[in-house]
Amino acid sequence: MNRNLYDGLNFASKLTPRRVANALKVVGSYYRSRQSGQAAQRGLPMSISFEPTTSCNLRCPECPSGLRSFTRPTGMLGEDLYKRTIDELHETLLYLIFYFQGEPYLHPQFLDLVRYATDRNIYTATSTNAHYLTDANARKTVESGLDRLIISIDGTTQEVYQQYRVGGKLEKVLEGTKNIIRWKKELKSRTPHVVFQFLVVKPNQHQIAQVKKLARELGVDEVGLKTAQIYDYENGSDLIPTIDKYSRYAHQADDTYRIKNGFGDHCWKMWHSCVITWDGLVVPCCFDKDAHHRLGDLQTESFADLWHGPAYTNFRQTLLRSRSEIEMCRNCTEGTQVWGD
Repeated sequence: MNRNLYDGLNFASKLTPRRVANALKVVGSYYRSRQSGQAAQRGLPMSISFEPTTSCNLRCPECPSGLRSFTRPTGMLGEDLYKRTIDELHETLLYLIFYFQGEPYLHPQFLDLVRYATDRNIYTATSTNAHYLTDANARKTVESGLDRLIISIDGTTQEVYQQYRVGGKLEKVLEGTKNIIRWKKELKSRTPHVVFQFLVVKPNQHQIAQVKKLARELGVDEVGLKTAQIYDYENGSDLIPTIDKYSRYAHQADDTYRIKNGFGDHCWKMWHSCVITWDGLVVPCCFDKDAHHRLGDLQTESFADLWHGPAYTNFRQTLLRSRSEIEMCRNCTEGTQVWGD
């Protein structure tokens, strides 16, 4: 069976009448909100991202974890907070991403957290730089039931790889990938669906064909070509690709850059998903990397209360009124991010 088809069927297998009913509520309330101009929310999120940790072993130049530039504290997700939230949401939750900032495998109980969600039939995914996919961790990853494993590989030679993945070793990424593929075979498991994610930047854009070839040779299931978010893009950057297809930014006649896609005063993410930081703060989406827009705190309130509470309602209403009022939305490139292969 085609690997992508199997992954799709695996995802579909997580659907239950309760989850489908919840999804219909969410979709319906989103469109009603857009039509009426009044923010309303029914149902609970279909997808959430949990941040296992803000710690990271690398120093990537466009990443707050890598730059050590957070104003919020560094720490590890607590098991009690995590389990309490999953227990509240698991009947309606379809997709759980174990990633926001940091390297998930630095969390000592990371794969136990995955197992907890797997046992509740939630589709689980994570993104890793693959430096900790030892033989033991690779086996435990497969045994955890993780559905999707995204491996960041931003170069096919060490010279190119290290220009973005500062401090990283390509040989560790390849070794970790081989460990996962081997244990999938040993344990006769079709999961996790392994994705090579290639962040296309100017220094590595010439290696796109090579990373596809490497993926085929290793038995990786899919290659995802991801465009890079640049924080100070207006005057250009050495990271912006010259291949226009893979750039989120358009070069202007005056030698400045603008975001390619326009956006209206709405945002689907605010109705169907959210991000939870390691210490329980609920923020709107993955663009709020430093948790400036804190819409609730799971240390002090239930998820349902904050999801339907005044802070979330006001935030959604601001989006419907004028998305440009929200600073992080001005560099939002939602919809221009990934091309798969």
